[in-house]
Amino acid sequence: MEVLERVPRTESVVDVGHRKLFVTEAGNGNPVVLLHGGGPGATGVSNYSRNIDALADQFRVIVPDMPGYGRSSKDIDHSDPFGDLACAVRGLLDELGVEKAHLVGNSYGGAAALRLALDRPDKVDRLILMGPGGVGTTRALPTKGLKTLFRYYGGKGPSRDKLATFIREYLVYDGAAVPDELIDVRYDASIHPEVVADPPLRRPFPAAPRTLLRMDFTRDRRLAHQRTPTLVIWGADDKVNRPAGGLSLARTMPNCDLYLAARTGHWVQWERPDLFNSLALDFLGAKETSR
Repeated sequence: MEVLERVPRTESVVDVGHRKLFVTEAGNGNPVVLLHGGGPGATGVSNYSRNIDALADQFRVIVPDMPGYGRSSKDIDHSDPFGDLACAVRGLLDELGVEKAHLVGNSYGGAAALRLALDRPDKVDRLILMGPGGVGTTRALPTKGLKTLFRYYGGKGPSRDKLATFIREYLVYDGAAVPDELIDVRYDASIHPEVVADPPLRRPFPAAPRTLLRMDFTRDRRLAHQRTPTLVIWGADDKVNRPAGGLSLARTMPNCDLYLAARTGHWVQWERPDLFNSLALDFLGAKETSR
């Protein structure tokens, strides 16, 4: 059952370079940007439906539809997708007059958040990453969840059954907990003609070596020197991105804490909202920052 909205929200379309980004905002205080995952039909508000109000009690919560998704422009630079998304987020912060923000990213959004922290650490206060992409995923064979995700627009094309299978069997631990309404909303978003013609998330193979390098953070030497305070939350039963990635980040990044959530899949902020909201509020509120 979805959480009812308690905090007033505003919606806007922000020009960021050549693209338009649809943005939802709620609350006041230090800015927190919520970056959604890359599954078919994903949007900012749908991915964080159970978290926005809890965070907006203490923060200015900024929830964009990332390029390629929702009501934002659909083009993505597939030669460097994480860098392109990071650039878009940085541009959005500039357009909103935000000098520095906390970043919260799930999966694809986690990869974008981490890339921005590596490229422009001055723009990022604290990081929360949930099952982020790009953590060794180009070296090993894709998980069954990733294979299912990459096949969504292939073959006979997208279908509601394909999406339901991906979400209920691979995205969450307990598929029965996902309501039909959520599947319907995401399916409708996934069949936008521009998205079908040019899917925003693609399998990185075959790809040029430079593209693979950009999509694997474990090959980025900057990671060992990335001192942004970071909390990694990973579902112990994640079938999309392997939980071992969390330990890899915790061992490499100097200021990285790791929380492994039992009986939880790839969508930890949706499956375990009380746990996630509590961890996030505690971590992001651990220090006072000024703007």
